[in-house]
Amino acid sequence: MAKKIRVVTFGLGPVGCGIANLAARKKEVAIVGAVDLRNVGKDLGEIANLGRRVGIRISDDAAAVLKRAKPEVVLHATGSSFPAVYPQLEMIIKAGASIVSTCEELSYPFRKHPKLAAALDNLARKHGVTVMSTGVNPGFLMDTWPLAMTAVCQDVKKVRSVRIQDASPRRLPFQKKIGAGKSISDFKKLVKSGEIRHVGLPESIAMIAAGLGWKLDKITEAIGPVVAAKPVKSRFLSVKAGQAAGVKQIGRGFSRGKEVITHEFQAYLGAKESFDAVYISGAPNMEVVIKGGTHGDIATASMVVNAIPRILKAPPGLITMKDIPILSATPNR
Repeated sequence: MAKKIRVVTFGLGPVGCGIANLAARKKEVAIVGAVDLRNVGKDLGEIANLGRRVGIRISDDAAAVLKRAKPEVVLHATGSSFPAVYPQLEMIIKAGASIVSTCEELSYPFRKHPKLAAALDNLARKHGVTVMSTGVNPGFLMDTWPLAMTAVCQDVKKVRSVRIQDASPRRLPFQKKIGAGKSISDFKKLVKSGEIRHVGLPESIAMIAAGLGWKLDKITEAIGPVVAAKPVKSRFLSVKAGQAAGVKQIGRGFSRGKEVITHEFQAYLGAKESFDAVYISGAPNMEVVIKGGTHGDIATASMVVNAIPRILKAPPGLITMKDIPILSATPNR
């Protein structure tokens, strides 16, 4: 019987619970600890909706869990900001564990946080561990997938990715995050304060550019409301005509004054259809569309858990999805 990979789950919000649930069902994985500020003392199986007790009690003492459990890999899902989660990553690295994180800014931090990225890379190399962030987006739809598509191209002129989501079936926190039900003036205030923003478009753009060997002059972002033309509602919210039904965000990467990478993200109540698409302008031109879109929570958990075997075979340091072989599904129990 093959030795199982010792794993600690770090962060048990909705995404973290999805990760823990899937990890617990994987043949090659043994969960040996769980860290979260909430639900302390409760069994992980109860919180992660496994329908059974697993004998792992949730603790808010991360250092103690890492020391006792001695994980090979920590599945980290606590925040989007790289500077904010850096102390957690530092602690995990010093405990001798590799990390697969969902932190969006960590997916390709070298442009926005070069000094912090270098410090984390050096620390990981010193301790012989590997650190990487992944998920559905960033992590797959707007970076890894487009890059993989370009492998069959002789030349690439432009990359465009589009993600349209009908937010009506999504969780209430997601609907609030995209500003559904807000007046346009309130929506703009929330954009200005940073409360409404999909994190990760610049990171995905920078990763694609690096993968293609392009030097970017600049990356821009524009965020605005999708205004409801008529009343629309979900089981959580009602939106009047003229209010924000959700968000439209566009990231652009420019090289030599030309727009060479475009990422468009829209999530709003009442979208006619959900889909993900990548368009490559080059030789040949390519267009691939996922009808119905990709389920964000399911895909994020899958990307993180399926990265576990890859991260253990990767060289020490801070790496990105472009640095490892394409992920594939791993066997369940």
